[in-house]
Amino acid sequence: MTDLVLKNARIVLADEVIDGSIVVRDGKISEISTGPSAIGEDMGGDFVIPGLVELHTDHLEGHYAPRPRVRWNPIAAVLAHDAQVASAGITTVFDALRVGIDEDADMTSADMRLLADAIEDSVRADRVRADHFIHLRCEVSANDCQDSFAVFDGDDRVKLASLMDHAPGQRQFVDLETYAYYYQRKLKLNDVEFQAFCDKRMGDSARNSGPNRDVISAACHARGIVLASHDDATTAHVDEAIAQGIRVAEFPTTLEAANASKGAGLGVLMGAPNVMRGASHSGNVSARALAEHGLLDILSSDYIPFSLIQSAFFLGEVVDGISLPQAMAMVSKNPADAVGLTDRGVIEAGRRGDLVRVRVDEHVPVVRTVWREGRRVA
Repeated sequence: MTDLVLKNARIVLADEVIDGSIVVRDGKISEISTGPSAIGEDMGGDFVIPGLVELHTDHLEGHYAPRPRVRWNPIAAVLAHDAQVASAGITTVFDALRVGIDEDADMTSADMRLLADAIEDSVRADRVRADHFIHLRCEVSANDCQDSFAVFDGDDRVKLASLMDHAPGQRQFVDLETYAYYYQRKLKLNDVEFQAFCDKRMGDSARNSGPNRDVISAACHARGIVLASHDDATTAHVDEAIAQGIRVAEFPTTLEAANASKGAGLGVLMGAPNVMRGASHSGNVSARALAEHGLLDILSSDYIPFSLIQSAFFLGEVVDGISLPQAMAMVSKNPADAVGLTDRGVIEAGRRGDLVRVRVDEHVPVVRTVWREGRRVA
């Protein structure tokens, strides 16, 4: 492989920003130096940052099922998703696929397996720009959660699983008005029908959540799959997560839960759209508030891929005490470390040459070039 040399760059390291150059050899960073260089591709003073690591994106499903009852070719859907992810500076992505399908859902576990096969076939065929893994979003209240999880038995690209329960009256939807805004409008139910819908969801949760959490967490530990909790709201939720061996606390909904998660050594993950909007779309605690309290470790683009790089450059502008290297760690090193990918996520010798060239115009980062293991992919 030909060496990649980038000069005249503002390089965002783990704890500082330097002006200098980077050499990538055989896919890994071999040298970082300060000052001018006579050789290399001139970055023109642009930032060079580590490739971003995305742990939770629901974005793929929208490419596969862009309209109700419409299905796109799964490989084409993966490639469209991959192109958008890579052009946003994401070089490692955990594609979230649902496990546990509610009866009102427009997709089945067979659709999820089809997408997983398309991801894995595309990785083997070297069609994709980013490095893709699979994140299973396990809806533990669902009747078919364990059966849906079994569809992924033996799949070694599954590296992360989150345990979630979206039943009304708890976690993300403690406020039933917010739940009604989501589901009553979406499903076009009158008040009587909506109450019946809520009663069924709460009954499913009471019956299924505990057993499904136990079975899936045990299976993940046996297979070396990292576990995440989802929408924890209370210290009791966090205690349950600790008992199940959770390592990542996704989207805690209260300051109380975030503080307990951080104190227990869990990586606290929040949505980058939350950072940019200044509030949760569900009315829960804001990511900025957690950052101000020193409780934010990891950011995820969730449903807008570009929000990941946007939030990293934005966070230091709106929260005192957070430097650019610290904010960048939330979208690169911290998520990589949380799932055991210690070969990437920071610009230092010996790490993968996953790099992004960025210029900031009018406070908006413009991704100009992306390299994965020293190879240009966007």
